[in-house]
Amino acid sequence: MKRKLFNSSRRYQDALRTQIKQGRKASLASARGLGNQALAAGLQTLDLAKLHEQTLVTELLPGCPAGKRAALVKQAGAFFAEAILPIEKTHFSAQAAAVYLRKIVEALSRRTVELAASNLELNVEITQRKAAETALRKSERHYSELLEQSDRLQEQLRQLSRQILFAQEEERREISRELHDVIAQTLTGINVRLAALSKEAATNTKGLDRNIARTQRLVEKSVDIVHRFARELRPAVLDDLGLIPALHSFMKSFTARTGVRTHLTAFAGVEELETARRTVLFRVAQEALTNVARHAKASRVEVSLQKLPDGICMKIMDDGKSFQVERTLHAKAGKSLGLLGMRERLEMVGGKFSVESLPGKGTTITAQIPFGKIPGGRFSLLKSKSKLL
Repeated sequence: MKRKLFNSSRRYQDALRTQIKQGRKASLASARGLGNQALAAGLQTLDLAKLHEQTLVTELLPGCPAGKRAALVKQAGAFFAEAILPIEKTHFSAQAAAVYLRKIVEALSRRTVELAASNLELNVEITQRKAAETALRKSERHYSELLEQSDRLQEQLRQLSRQILFAQEEERREISRELHDVIAQTLTGINVRLAALSKEAATNTKGLDRNIARTQRLVEKSVDIVHRFARELRPAVLDDLGLIPALHSFMKSFTARTGVRTHLTAFAGVEELETARRTVLFRVAQEALTNVARHAKASRVEVSLQKLPDGICMKIMDDGKSFQVERTLHAKAGKSLGLLGMRERLEMVGGKFSVESLPGKGTTITAQIPFGKIPGGRFSLLKSKSKLL
């Protein structure tokens, strides 16, 4: 019986689709023929009603505009009434069959429309719920990633603050030691020589010129030491002549002090940057070369200043040994202070910082600074800080 229903279902669907496509001009002869075939196959009115409802709900109504559903259901009902007429004639008189058929068609039409509308509403609701669930999952992942990123940045800031305080104390200790061990001793030597000269001037003047020359050399040495301290704290050439002469001077003294060869390629337009941004580029280069001297064991360093469409790019490249960048950035005990400090300085003026270190190729530090005003009104803050640099 199921096989008969399956075969009849396909025939009924095909015949009803053809009837709907032909419209009002269609003949109901195919419906009567289909009814006779159903009667011969032993099918009842209820069987055809199920086929009719299934065809409407699953095949015809879902793709039909809402304004045309009533006409489609009416046309399909006429087809159904004609199809079940041979079956009903075997049980009722023609008049009773007609009344019964009208009732069946009306009830079936109402039920079909209700089921189709409910089915469409249910599909829309399911689609909306799936979209809402997908958006909610994406939002949860996004906020979770933002929270993790915020936690990492806060921890890096706390670590950087601790390391800055530690570095400040170390610098103060070193300056104090230098002042005590070098300048104080030199000044004490000058004082002793001046006392000796005072005695010799009263008794013997033969060696006076020689002792005065020695004392003058001590004074010159003290002056040179004071100048060196001043250059390291804030090079005057940076304010007086600009960034390029300051880098030339620093790199020349760096080579004399460490033996590492240096080479500078510069874009003259860099001098058009604000003082704060030029100071940041100088400090980044200074810190990068200091790291080269301490850790890289390099023989050569290239510093280049290039023009970008919207800013300046500075690259410091050495041929020394490489290191693991991520591990160093997240290291403790002050090992990452130089890199974090460079990045912090650049971000304060709207710049970007990156490090690439590969075995056999050395390390490249890239600093990019845009033209225009410093974002966030930080220019006054940088000016006040630059007095302490």
